[in-house]
Amino acid sequence: MDDLASFLRNRRARVVPAEVGIATDTRRRVEGLRREEVAHLSGVSVDYYVRLEQGRATQPSEQVLDALARVLGLDATEREHLDRLARRPRRRTKPPAGKVRPELQRMLDLVAGAPAMIMNHRTDVLAGNNLAALLFGRPLPELNTARHLFLEEDERGLYADWDTCTLDVVGHLRLSAGKYPDDPRLASLIGELAMGSDRFRRLWARADVCARTHGPKRYRHPLVGRLDLHQETFAVPGESGLELVVLSAAPGTPAEDGLRLLAGFAAG
Repeated sequence: MDDLASFLRNRRARVVPAEVGIATDTRRRVEGLRREEVAHLSGVSVDYYVRLEQGRATQPSEQVLDALARVLGLDATEREHLDRLARRPRRRTKPPAGKVRPELQRMLDLVAGAPAMIMNHRTDVLAGNNLAALLFGRPLPELNTARHLFLEEDERGLYADWDTCTLDVVGHLRLSAGKYPDDPRLASLIGELAMGSDRFRRLWARADVCARTHGPKRYRHPLVGRLDLHQETFAVPGESGLELVVLSAAPGTPAEDGLRLLAGFAAG
């Protein structure tokens, strides 16, 4: 689903030569850096770097990975992903279980005034409160947000920031593919999305990775209208790969009124 060679090639193509001290002219036809330029700036031989990009070299040292991350301008998430791809043959990470403890469901039900749900690395919603179910308009155990985003919705649907959401979801799935390369259900989902969505195929080819953390999430709800919410994501202790996602509205905003109105449907 993902490999070190393709990640390096994609990241190399995005580096602006001038930003790493390489002068260019109008005759240059290479997008990003050349292989020999990455090798020189990283302090490794050209032959070794070529073998890395061709998948013929394994287990690069920590010093080499640090140098490559510096030259390629990787952020912390991308650096961790690079290390995981480089170390993959040594250790496999077992995909998390697909069940949620009853105590976690009880906690979700206690969250008042905000949609809250527990998701896995495949973007399956494993559990949620009533407000989350009303936000997405369906029973949550049947919802995979990546499939919903790419195969059921578009820029005119529920997701007001659909373009940004698609970038985030593909980045998350890329990260998951690096963590759980032996997960057949994840591989099947990625194949399904690639078959059904041109945009997914284009974004997947970019090899971007990102982690779910926090930030704005905007929705167009058919019952209550525009909802400008804020997402916070928390790792679930003792449940590897599971995350708690809470979508809140700032006090005194139309979104807070919208969530309150939506909660009324849940109580009705």
